[in-house]
Formats: sequence, structure tokens, C-alpha cells
Amino acid sequence: MNHFFIFAAVISLFFFSSCKKNTVTLESLLAEMTDKTVVTYFPEKLYTLKQFSSYDRKSISPGNKNWWANADYTQFIREEENKGRREFVLLDAEGPGAIVRFWMTFAGEGASKGTMRIYIDKSEDPVIDGNVLDILSGDVLATDPLVSSVSPETEYQRRGHNLYLPLPYSQHCKITYECDAVKFENNRWCPSIYYNINYRTYKSEVEVESISKEVLERAQPKINQTSEILLGSVDDKEPDFKVFKNLAATDSLSVEIPGKGKAISKISVKLDAQDINQALRSTVLIVSFEGEKTVWIPVGEFFGTGYQISPSKTWYTKVGQNGLMEASWLMPFKASAQVQIINYGDQPVKVELEASTTNYNWKNSSMYFGASWHEYNQIYTAKDTVSKNHEWHFDVNYVDLTGQGIYVGDALTVFNTVDAWWGEGDEKIFVDGEDFPSCIGTGTEDYYGYAWCRPEKFTHPFIAQPTGAGNFHPGMTVNLRYRSLDAIPFTNELNSNIELWHWVKTKINYAMTAFWYAKPGFQSNVTPEIESVKIPVALKRSDIYKPVVNKTGKIEGEHLEVITFDSGIVSTQSGNFGWSGESQLWWRNTKMGDELITKFILNETGKFKILAQLTKAGDYGIVQLYLNGIPVGKNLNCFNETGVTPFEVDLGKHVLSERENIFS
Repeated sequence: MNHFFIFAAVISLFFFSSCKKNTVTLESLLAEMTDKTVVTYFPEKLYTLKQFSSYDRKSISPGNKNWWANADYTQFIREEENKGRREFVLLDAEGPGAIVRFWMTFAGEGASKGTMRIYIDKSEDPVIDGNVLDILSGDVLATDPLVSSVSPETEYQRRGHNLYLPLPYSQHCKITYECDAVKFENNRWCPSIYYNINYRTYKSEVEVESISKEVLERAQPKINQTSEILLGSVDDKEPDFKVFKNLAATDSLSVEIPGKGKAISKISVKLDAQDINQALRSTVLIVSFEGEKTVWIPVGEFFGTGYQISPSKTWYTKVGQNGLMEASWLMPFKASAQVQIINYGDQPVKVELEASTTNYNWKNSSMYFGASWHEYNQIYTAKDTVSKNHEWHFDVNYVDLTGQGIYVGDALTVFNTVDAWWGEGDEKIFVDGEDFPSCIGTGTEDYYGYAWCRPEKFTHPFIAQPTGAGNFHPGMTVNLRYRSLDAIPFTNELNSNIELWHWVKTKINYAMTAFWYAKPGFQSNVTPEIESVKIPVALKRSDIYKPVVNKTGKIEGEHLEVITFDSGIVSTQSGNFGWSGESQLWWRNTKMGDELITKFILNETGKFKILAQLTKAGDYGIVQLYLNGIPVGKNLNCFNETGVTPFEVDLGKHVLSERENIFS
């Protein structure tokens, strides 16, 4: 009799453990987050990944005139009263599901001083209840990096606040925000509250254990362990393959990796060249599985550093100050793989390539790793120069994929040309033929986890800005987002885009990378762009805006190439003041007697009548202009008490030479 009861107890315990193992729990989601094999298999527990956000509700459909509407703040699902409290609903989702990424930022008096409440399974009492910043980036639920505000170099109120701790629910989840400061005035909601919430919805038969205070307490050891793993080092075991070669132009090196039951676990590359910036762009990494090329990307873009070495460390990539670049995407294959590097530049490049492998169980649900890259080189940020308001913006495409797979991240490398923010655009990701994107956001920097166009560097396991030099000024910016629990499955197709929403009608370089896993037979609309990687990279504004007088005899002042200046700041100022091109070359904070020297290029020698458009303003002074070292015209008084006013001055006729001329 006693033996029977013991046997029954063992059976019951086994049955309970088996059920728990097949249930989605907080612990199982945390384990999934740190297991790089998970995203290589098409999900067994199939889910959709969608997003609630504060996007401008005037954005209704592609082609609509408000498709690029930009009031992406303080937009909620509804307002409701709960136990006498006014609460704004940010998310209302039927289960089973899980919150897998939560981002917010704020501006204006009282915007971030509200209370967030997370209601689970239609309970009247919230499971999580507290100050919004304490929950998202404080220590209420977890520690860094599962809760994080970036950049840590930015003042706290200007950061993006990110919660990566998953919050599962079996039936329903509702998230609200109570904030006494929220009101409608001057025909808009204020203060400004921005949010993006990514959530999974599983098929109805999937068992999910809902988050609760007891579950959070039980999972605390796993939460702490997950944080430690995510912040740990990239695998540094001895590589299985090492190759070193000095690549001449069009030369290549490759590593053949045979063997069933294997996956590439790490690729490391170090380049050495006279022009290392160009080498990072013109040297291309190609990865093939069973002879099918699924990765074609400039080396610098693959490792998340653009075309300048900017140290960073994420869950999938690491770039060192010494130029060593490492990536630990898991790349499974059936029988063989090839890692190849080709030098498409015109200079020799020394390449050190290492690759490591690990054991892997290939199944019917296994997928190949893929990465694509393309650049909109010298793209105009306005689709025309006449359209007003939001109508001159447009969407650009990361990638279109057909087949079955999972979208696991993307990156931007942007060279900006003016003193204005380039990334106001919202992501728009369509899955499996949607008419409206299941992920539509509130701004490029929000999508990449930071906020308010801030240029400060940051790295995090899943988001990074290795450099933000181009956010407010001419220069290069790199933004990265790698997806884990917020990876997007697609059963037929995926269309990933973002708005090119620049504040100025200018010309920039805009390079886009996408990462995914897909079953053999998938197709991508992005194909290798060999000629693009040969184009000289931009390191200064004049690399894009050449200081050349055009066929009509004109050159914009802001297109002059600055050679030197004695003091102060030289930049491009934009605004609606009547300047041609809506911009001017702006030299400020100088001292009396200082000199600014610029150059322009003519295509022919001749005698020319010279006209210049200058600007008067309340803080401008007296200037003397010189052409090729000779004074032209009289001293010009650029002071104007009544505001900013352009004016034209006749500088007379002068003989100018073909090629370079100096204007100061």
C-alpha cells in the first residue's frame, strides 16, 4: 500500500514537471533570451509579434497624405476611470501572450511623474503598480540590462527608457498610465509622452503562466542570472579556422567549413589598410550554406561599426579599440558552409579571419542566417522641393523577404550633411500581407532605444549607438537593434521599412542593414551592390556636397569647402528665412580680425561677374570679403536690428581660374 502511494506521488510529480516544461513562463522566456539556438528554429509555439505605440493616429494608410504625420506623442488607446482614477490605456491585448520590449520617453512638466499599472487576466488590481521610471529603468523589476536607460552619458530626462524583462500573461494584459499633468490645450495633448510596446500573441492552445508578484519573486535568481549572461563576454574559445591574407584589389580569401550537425558560432575579422575607413566599406563578407549565399555585407556593417572603428559590445557583436571585430550569430547548416571575404576596393587590405563552430541539431524547422545591405548614396531627403509640411517625406526599405522565417534586427549607418536631426522617421513593418503595419513607431531613435536625437554613445545587448556624431551635425551615426524575444516571425512575407524623415531638405548617405533567419528557398529583394561598396565613403560634408560651381554659375554658400578658420564655430544653418536652398554657411562666436577661408571649384577659366547673398541679423558684425587673397567690395555691415534678412551684394568682375579658387 505504501509502495503504491509512493509510486503515485512520483507519477504526479513527473506529470506536473512535464506540464511546467511545456508552459511558457517567465523563466522559460528568460532562458529563450539567452539561448542563441532558439531563433535558428521556426517557432514551435508560433506567435505573432506586434506593437502598441503613441504613433500619430492620422497615419491611416500608405499613400494617405498624413502617412508621415509626426505628432507621435500622448496618443493613447482610450481614457478610462478605474476606482476613481483617470488612467490612459497604452496597451490592451488578448492572450495568451507576453510583453517582450517596452520603451518610453517624456518631455514637459510632469510627463514622467505618473503611475504605471499593469493589469493581468482582467483583474481589477494591477500586478505591477508604481512610478513609470522606477518600473522601466529603475530597480523595481530587474537590473541592467533588462531595465536600462540610454545613453547613460545623457541627462536622465532625455534618455530612452527600456524594459526587456518579459511579462507573460495567459488571458489578457492591459497597461495604463495615470498622470495628472496630461491635458488637452492649444489643440494638442501635452505634455509629451512617447511609448513603444512590443508584445507576443501565441496561438490559443499555448499554455502561458501569467506574471504575478509570486512569479517575480520565484524567478529572481533566473532574472539575475540572465542579466549576468547578457553582459558577459563574447565566446573567446580557440577558433577552429584561421586565415591571414593580404588582399589585392578584387582578391579574396575563404574558409570552407564541412560537416553535418554543425553551426558557425563566431566570426572574427581584423582589417589593416592605408585607408581603413574605405576598407571597412569596400571589403565585403559573404557567407554561403550548401552553396546558397545568404550574407553579403560590407565588413564594417556586419559588425556594427559602419566605416569607422567605434568600440561597442552587444549580445551578438563586439568591436574593440584595436579594430578587432567579432560576431556571434549562430549560423547552422546541413552539410557545408563557406565564409568568404572579397576586397572590392582599389587598395591592398590585410585581412585576418577566424571562425568557430559548435554542434547543432538540424531539424525541419531549422533556418539559415541572412544579412543584407544596401545604401541610398547621396539621397535627397525630400521627394521634391515644393511640397509642404509632412508631404515631402517618404519611406525607405530595409528588406522584403518571402518565405518562412524570423526577422532578428537591423542597423543604419547615416552620414548627415547639416546641423539638423536626420531620424524623425517611424518604422513600418508589415507581416504576411498586412494592410497596416503591425509595428509602427514614433521615431528612428525611439526604434533604436534612445531618445531626443541625442548623440551620446551607448551600447547594450540589444541596442547600440557606437557613434552619434552625425545626429546634430555633419558626420556619421551608427544605430543598431538586435531582436531576441521581440524577433518577428513571418510565414509568407515580411516588408520592413522606415520613414526618411529629415528636418532639412538636404542630401545624405543612408545605408541599411537587415538580419534574419529563414528556411531554405527564401527570397530577398536586396541583392549585392558591388558598385556601391566601391564609392568613396564620406568623412566630411564636402565629400557629398562638392564645392563646384554649377552650370548656371551658382554655388550655395553652405556648399563651400571650409579650409580653415581662426576661432568660433562653422556650420550649416537651416531655416525659412529666404535663403536659396533654405540654408546658409554660418560662422559664429568669432573674434574681431579672425578669418574664415573656403574654396570652390570652377570648370573653366574666365572673367566673371561675382554676386554674393549674405545675411543680416541682430548679432552679426562687419565683414570684409576676399577672392583669391584680394579684397572684393567694401566692408559690409551685416547688423540688422529687426531680424534675419538676406541681402545681395555685387562684388564686381574678376578673372577666376579653372579648378580651385579661395573665398574668405
